[in-house]
Amino acid sequence: MERGVPNILWVVTTQWRGQACGFAGDPNARTPYLDALAQHSANFAQAITPHPFGPFARAALLTGVPSPANGVRGYFDPLPVENATIAHQLTALGYETAFFGKWHLAPRDREAALVGEAHAKTIVPPARRGGFAFWEGFESGFLLNDPWLHGSRLPEPTCVRGYQSDVLCQRAVEWIATHGDRPRPWFCVVSLEAPHPPYQADSAGVTPPLAPTVVLPPNVPEGQTAQQAREELAGYYAHITATDRAIGRLVDTISFDDTVVVVTSVHGDMHGAHGLFRKGWPYEESVRVPLLVRVPDELGNALWAGRRDDLVSLIDIPSWTRRWASRQQVTTSLGGAQQISMPSVVPFAQQCDRAWRGVRTRVRKLIVTDEHDARGDPVTEPWLYFDLQRDPWEANNLVNDAAHRAEIELLLPLINLPPAE
Repeated sequence: MERGVPNILWVVTTQWRGQACGFAGDPNARTPYLDALAQHSANFAQAITPHPFGPFARAALLTGVPSPANGVRGYFDPLPVENATIAHQLTALGYETAFFGKWHLAPRDREAALVGEAHAKTIVPPARRGGFAFWEGFESGFLLNDPWLHGSRLPEPTCVRGYQSDVLCQRAVEWIATHGDRPRPWFCVVSLEAPHPPYQADSAGVTPPLAPTVVLPPNVPEGQTAQQAREELAGYYAHITATDRAIGRLVDTISFDDTVVVVTSVHGDMHGAHGLFRKGWPYEESVRVPLLVRVPDELGNALWAGRRDDLVSLIDIPSWTRRWASRQQVTTSLGGAQQISMPSVVPFAQQCDRAWRGVRTRVRKLIVTDEHDARGDPVTEPWLYFDLQRDPWEANNLVNDAAHRAEIELLLPLINLPPAE
């Protein structure tokens, strides 16, 4: 490998919210491997997803272009084959590329059950694999055990026994091992479904905590909501521990001298906060994600390591990756603002019930709804406004508070509003 050109590994999980890590202070989370990685990495404590729902976020992460501009406006929209991805771009820079795991960006049967073998066995044609030279994965299906894989060396879906995170991380380890002595650098994405539901699925021998012992944050209402949250979170934290272990085994095989490692998630989960469950909502539990980045020393790891409050997003990672691949250091800033949105309503139970756009800073968050008037013209209506500095649990919506009207007016122009139709 050319000196100074790093290998690059992305590990992307699903529904792992930023708060749910030991290094983030969650008393329920047992994440020893990620805790150890965090000690020598940049820990972006303010990291967010641009869209807190799988396909929208995955399309943005792979292309560096937000949804719907990347072609994904609805849940079942496939990523257009003509769209350039980070795999295309790194191939042009001389990298060997590989993808393992959940894709969620190909055409799929809208009538089939979301959980189960129908979507797990859906074939992703080579032309729809985002430009990755080696591809081995599945469309979706949420089978956290015994995944069905197909791709470069598996022409038909094949069931591989084991915990999904273990299976995918081990197969990535094997691919990386075969490329370690080659002259070209490699870029590998490992895309895991855990800790996405079904939370009751077996978690590779990890015993879930007893539901009554799960500590809830103060924005989860007591009663039935709290009971449901504790029951779900027991399984959720078991899958977090099992997946942390799988990621640890993968990362332990990596040389940090010549490899960039990125660990993150496409979105979070409400888990009862504000009485809500699942994702798509603009609250912190849904939009904030873990983001650990470790780069070789010559690319500035010493400048990055430690907790950072930079306002970064998953959509920044492709541009960072291109810079690393070009042997350039990446710089970030405490200033600016983060764009977040849901381009459309996903018609499944418990998900957010409206399309919205918003802007988030380290101390404020403003959300507007995307509506249309009787003539069909776009209308934005302020919906939520939070003082994150004084109200980190988002208990007080200040959108109609006259004392904050001037602040809201200043933030409105920062929202990426839809163009007039």
